[in-house]
This record gives sequence, structure tokens and C-alpha cells, in this order.
Amino acid sequence: MHRTKAADRFTALVLEIFRFHGRLLAAGDRLTKPLDLSSARWQILGALEEAPLSVAQIARNMGLTRQTVQRLADELEKSQFIQYAPNPDHKKAKLVCLTEKSLKVMKVLEQRQIRWANEVTGGVRADKVEAALGLIKKLRSRLE
Repeated sequence: MHRTKAADRFTALVLEIFRFHGRLLAAGDRLTKPLDLSSARWQILGALEEAPLSVAQIARNMGLTRQTVQRLADELEKSQFIQYAPNPDHKKAKLVCLTEKSLKVMKVLEQRQIRWANEVTGGVRADKVEAALGLIKKLRSRLE
């Protein structure tokens, strides 16, 4: 059996995404390090911007394991970036909530991320980025 041309290009895309992911994490770590965070911790805080969630909900939404999110949440709590609160829908699964400290840091990070995103996309047309986004979303939905 051999790959179709589309499957061959998909495999190349997957490998490039792995490399891209590594570069994104490194860039995120550079943006967050001065604020005592990491890309992984920032990802958890970002998941909570809309509303508090349980560890399991964060894990599902972000495609991470519950154990990974729990470890990161516990680290964030020790650093006072999040706090746990009772969950009215579940006695054991507490809600993970942002703190005043994390809200302030997220505002700083938003500005840093805007500058960084503008630099990275300089000279790239928005419709090209939109097309790439659409393709990635479509392929991700097939994997789900």
C-alpha cells in the first residue's frame, strides 16, 4: 500500500506542525519567563479567561491529560496565579479560577503576544493565515 498524494502532503504537514509546535513553545517561554510563567502554564491560564473550569474540563478543551493539567494547576496555585473554588456541579472536582495576580499578568502577556504576533505575521496576508487555520481546524475535527 502507498500513500496518496494528499496523504503524503498530510504527513509532511504533521511533521512541520511538530516543528512549529516546538518553536511556538520556545517563543511562548520567552514571552512568559520574565513573568514567572511558562508556555504550559500560560496555556492553562488562557483556558480560564472566559470562566472558571474544572481540571478535567481544561484537559478536554486543550487536548491535554487530566494529570498534566492537575500538575500545572497545582504549580500555578503555589505561585498564586490560580485558586481552587467549590464547584456547584460537582463535589469533588473543584473549579480552577484566575486570581488578581494572574489577571494582571494576562494583560501584560496580551500586549506582548500582540507585538509578537504582528512581528511573526509581518508581510503575510490575513487570508493566507485564515486558509491555514481553516485547514487545520478541518483536519483536527476529523481526528476527533
